[in-house]
Amino acid sequence: MHNHNTHIGPSFSIGNRLARVVWNLVAILFFRFSPRTFHWWRSFLLRTFGAKIGKGVHVYPKVKIWAPWNLELGSECGIANGVILYSQGKITIGTRAVLSQGAHLITGTHDYTKIGFPLITKPINVGNYVWIAAEAFVHPGVTIGDGCVIGARSVVTKDMPIWMVCSGFPCKPIKERISEELKLEFPLLTGAQNK
Repeated sequence: MHNHNTHIGPSFSIGNRLARVVWNLVAILFFRFSPRTFHWWRSFLLRTFGAKIGKGVHVYPKVKIWAPWNLELGSECGIANGVILYSQGKITIGTRAVLSQGAHLITGTHDYTKIGFPLITKPINVGNYVWIAAEAFVHPGVTIGDGCVIGARSVVTKDMPIWMVCSGFPCKPIKERISEELKLEFPLLTGAQNK
């Protein structure tokens, strides 16, 4: 961080803050009020501000993004209206992952053990084929494994395993996410859980 004492100054450099001012103006004028079906347009805007965007990505207009340059979206992923991507640090969303309305991914926190209360960031990694249901909250530094489902309003404080249904506060694995269709689609899946 730019500053290790948040009581006496901002945590981010002047360059970072200016870039966010420009991004917020663009988001207000050209992103938030764009037609729902203009996914290509919003992908273009995010790429312009440094995001890495795969093919066929659906980012809806009411998604709030703190810093696009810390964002990487895999192909054919979907980010619903009301999602907050608080990307003070890196957020990576995998291929065909889905984030439902109101999901909140936050990469920044404060070190409350220090007098200066410094801001610290930790990356969030969301695997391929993940579904994060409505209003779930994902803490900094969490990795959600491929195929994992996070239940609505769950609070994810630690890494979640692949191909499991997880829920709660704190979020915990509940059962395997297996079906005959998934076994056909992913033949190596059987027996791969909890790795």
